[in-house]
Amino acid sequence: MKTTYLFLTGLLAFASGVAPIFAGGTLTPVGSPHAPFQIRSHQVNVTINNGFAQTEVLQTFFNPNAADLEAVYAFPVPKSASLSEVTITAGEKTLHGEVLPKKQAETIYEEEKSKGNDAGLTTKNGFQNYEFKITPVRAQAETQLRFMYYQPLEIDTGIGRYVYPLEEGGTDEVAKSFWQPAHSTVEGVLSINVTLKSAWPVDDVRVPGFEGSAVTRKLDAGHYTLSLDRTGAKLDRDFVLYYRLADNLPGRVEVIPYRADKTKPGTFMMVVTPGIDLQPITHADYTYVLDVSGSMQGKIATLANGVGQALGQMRPADRFRLITFESSAREILGWTSATPENVRSATELVKTLQPGGGTNIYDGLQLATKGLDADRASSIVLVTDGVTNQGIVDPAKFHALLKQHDIRFFGFLMGNNANWPLMRAMGDATGGFYTGVSNSDDIVGQLLLAKSKVAYESLHDASFKFTGARVSETTGELPQKIYRGQQLVIFGRYDRAGKATVTLKAKLTGEDKTYATTFDFPEIDTENPEIERLWAMAQIEQIELKESIGRTPPSEAKDAITHLGVAYQLVTDHTAMLVLDDATHASRGIERNNKKRVATERAAQSARAAQPVKSYQVDAQQPTYASPAPHVSRPSGGGGSGGGALDRGDLTLLGALLGLCAAAYVGRQAMKRNRRDD
Repeated sequence: MKTTYLFLTGLLAFASGVAPIFAGGTLTPVGSPHAPFQIRSHQVNVTINNGFAQTEVLQTFFNPNAADLEAVYAFPVPKSASLSEVTITAGEKTLHGEVLPKKQAETIYEEEKSKGNDAGLTTKNGFQNYEFKITPVRAQAETQLRFMYYQPLEIDTGIGRYVYPLEEGGTDEVAKSFWQPAHSTVEGVLSINVTLKSAWPVDDVRVPGFEGSAVTRKLDAGHYTLSLDRTGAKLDRDFVLYYRLADNLPGRVEVIPYRADKTKPGTFMMVVTPGIDLQPITHADYTYVLDVSGSMQGKIATLANGVGQALGQMRPADRFRLITFESSAREILGWTSATPENVRSATELVKTLQPGGGTNIYDGLQLATKGLDADRASSIVLVTDGVTNQGIVDPAKFHALLKQHDIRFFGFLMGNNANWPLMRAMGDATGGFYTGVSNSDDIVGQLLLAKSKVAYESLHDASFKFTGARVSETTGELPQKIYRGQQLVIFGRYDRAGKATVTLKAKLTGEDKTYATTFDFPEIDTENPEIERLWAMAQIEQIELKESIGRTPPSEAKDAITHLGVAYQLVTDHTAMLVLDDATHASRGIERNNKKRVATERAAQSARAAQPVKSYQVDAQQPTYASPAPHVSRPSGGGGSGGGALDRGDLTLLGALLGLCAAAYVGRQAMKRNRRDD
């Protein structure tokens, strides 16, 4: 079987010192010539407990204007986040949110606004951001906005990663604001507090860029706290937290259940960390697909230098070719052996490129998938931010294109407005792996994780099966492939308590592999009620994927998403959170479903905070895997069998790719600033 290795890198912005145009976390008055609101304080409280994170954001704003105003607050949508609470406090009045069908919520908000009553509305702007409307923000007074969201977190090659997104932009699709730019400096204190609880020992915690100011305390092997306080900080930079698990941890299966009523289905989150010995790949072809759209103006020399460094580190048996794209794609150099002379010629060729036009990713991918040698493994390196604005933009077309090939797909998306739906479509077609990359990420760390996926073989034709218990409505449908260090998160429901067996079947270098374990679903377990919202959000993402690739009609998808959004109180493309005081909720006959759900979640969170971290491993007595889970080795090379450290050649080659990405990002941001100045 022909195997093609597609490495879609959207690491578009590892450039230092580049300030974004827009910043998240700012409350903006609608209309002009009003003065921007002042940010009196910005507090973020994060709890990471085993497989998911809870983020609480509290911001206090001051309206310096002489008039009451409506305001809009935008916040980037974190991947797979489920927004659960919105509270607005102004003076003695507190408003709470309830999720309704979107049109109904918008109508009520406008009615309350027209009466001059206090109201808020939270909607979701596709994959880009949550938008909070508040009316009225009282003149010469403070208003506090509080919101909470949950998200599943995955361990990648032994590294956990949490991002609090603030930096807007990174794409060509940032909505142009018709109001004044927001005031993004916190006049008081920006405070970020993190509690990390892991059932597995944590060797180290790192916050890139804040090593000198973040205060970290280790309470025990898997329990850390971190605090960061900054005065006069700007809300234009992401907060990224890494935590590294100890070496030689076992491959494992963990199940976090929730069932409050034995007459109703239970919900679970299963986290599978494979312990599988995957071998390095040798000999490959590389297709470099280079973005030369208008945003690359003035950066072609840097691009050429990066290409030269990358090609110069290839193995003697490797080959390469160059494809460029803007409004269309073309091959500027066919298959060439990586000799020093050929590398020099290719570098000079890239220097002659002239940037211009839009961004046609489909054309670049389509050309890259042609002319591949069936007898050689091929890597396709696409340098982009994942946003396409020219040519074919339909995710179903991308899905159909990539479905034709037995390929390995890796998506590294840069920017908080990255097109996750498009990446999901590509990943579904190829059994691919994709993740987000922030400007605040560790460059070397991302290289380690990328190399671990690209340079090693993967499991093929993988599938999960549950027996012995009636499991249904599972999410995170397993990809066709499982890559080195990849952790899998699966949500589902179970009808009754008792024993269940989960079996993973896959192929490795042509041989059938089976991994299985048996565990008990509990009759009652109320420790993690948030699992229900996370399950519902994963279901919604699955429905959105099927709609985007033509498997589910739009009308059916809308109905299903609306039902899940209202039932589990989630803000989606078809639902919105209406924020009113208790009396107005009552007068309009709005059921307080979110109020009840929040009370249950808060009670569970208080109980967990007072207890030591709990292990949810279900295969400790009969391990599913014989080998330890892969991990990123320390620079010294010691510890564990997982390996994964970069050698000098790998680091230089992948570092050169980052040079390409940095060049593209600097050009794109400069172009945006020029458009704004005009």
